[in-house]
Amino acid sequence: MAIRALLFDLDDTLAVDEAVSHETFAHVAAVASARFEVEPARFATDAMAIARSLWAEGECRPFCRSIGISAFECLWGGFTGDSPELTSLRNWATAYRFEVFAKSLAVQGRNSSKEAAVMLSSEFASTRRARQRLLPGARELMTELATSYKLALLTNGAPDLQREKIAASGLGSFFQAIAVSGEHGIGKPKPEIFHHLLSELGVLPDEAVMVGNSLERDIAGAENAGICSIWIRVPGSEEQAEVTPDHTITNLAEIPVILKELA
Repeated sequence: MAIRALLFDLDDTLAVDEAVSHETFAHVAAVASARFEVEPARFATDAMAIARSLWAEGECRPFCRSIGISAFECLWGGFTGDSPELTSLRNWATAYRFEVFAKSLAVQGRNSSKEAAVMLSSEFASTRRARQRLLPGARELMTELATSYKLALLTNGAPDLQREKIAASGLGSFFQAIAVSGEHGIGKPKPEIFHHLLSELGVLPDEAVMVGNSLERDIAGAENAGICSIWIRVPGSEEQAEVTPDHTITNLAEIPVILKELA
């Protein structure tokens, strides 16, 4: 059956995520070095490790895992909403941000006061927000594909943060349907979220292709839903998973070639 629709992940598929987070840690480390005389490379490494460790041990980790909110996103997301889960996450994340940077300063025996931690956490949030950008060729690809296919976005994460990223990307108008896991209470790789989006588009699983960088969520989810998959290998965001994508690319520009082969 002919391909009629493409489903795209957002983070590290269309918009740069992991690399921007690393750049932001490096920036905050430079600020900490100038203000508190820490060794910047060590500070950045420590801050990333501490963020991951505190997130993994945190009370909100099960919720974060279920809809796809990462340790680094907890450093800058607003997590607005009235649900008990978002309210708990919002409250937890406030203390988490301070603790990450206070502990990172303390590792080098520097000022770990709340004022210092608040300043650095605010610097991280504002910088990460300002540095959002697309993967090379993303806009050009959407412009090309929109003439021949139905396009949809399927992204895991908190509703307000993912909607903010979509707005910042400038790609929202290309999509005929958008599903954010946090708005549905279910995320990739569960097939239900894929089928919900396919229903909105009015296409069958074998008429769609899923494009994403995550083997565990995008590619496994596509397999669970009976959808052809294209895995984009983005350096720094690779992961291990017991799944084999139908196609593998390293550049978005390769997608039209694969679609011609599938025609």
